Amino acid sequence: MANIGIMDSAYFVGRNELLSWINARLHLNLTRIEEAASGAVQCQMMDMTYPGAVPMHKVNFDAKTEYDMIQNYKVLQDVFNKLKIDKHIEVNRLVKGRPLDNLEFLQWLKRYCESVNGGIMNENYNALERRSKGGKERNVKGSQRYAKSLQTNNCHNPGLGEGITKITGIKQGRSSPVMGGVNSSAEIQALSKEISSSLLTTWKKKEIFISQSYEILRYSVRLQN
Repeated sequence: MANIGIMDSAYFVGRNELLSWINARLHLNLTRIEEAASGAVQCQMMDMTYPGAVPMHKVNFDAKTEYDMIQNYKVLQDVFNKLKIDKHIEVNRLVKGRPLDNLEFLQWLKRYCESVNGGIMNENYNALERRSKGGKERNVKGSQRYAKSLQTNNCHNPGLGEGITKITGIKQGRSSPVMGGVNSSAEIQALSKEISSSLLTTWKKKEIFISQSYEILRYSVRLQN
């Protein structure tokens, strides 16, 4: 059933009928075919058709970037492979949001889903609950991964903390001037001298450059006269 000919009646279903079909079953409010380009809608349609076959916690309904959309289609392709559905997904075209490409894929999906169980809708399927549970689990896992990533970076990059303290003006192994530690006055004076010296050198370079530029300009004017 996965291979549906291009002249099949499935490909003559209009976009309004498709949008009504999606909105009624998934309790959505799509107004354009392109809004389904992220692949999340297709994943949930398969979840409704085959309860439990789709890991909804991996589906991102807030996907905006092509990277996030591709992750959704990877989930969908894995489901197809698991169910032995011989259907190639043109991911590169679909994530571009092209109306015709997304229309044809949704036309195929509607025909396929309606071929399962005679197209009888799963009345016990709670689309809102499935989306909300998946979203919460995804956010929690994402936060955990982020925290672990920070810990890993700190372990593998011990100099990172040192760089941060340098930026804030607090050096490791010494007391902060703000906290009134030992040698704080000496550190402040040394730092002031270093900054003053650097500024003085910079200004001198600028004066030399301006002077040379002025001489070149005068010489050019004399040549022209």
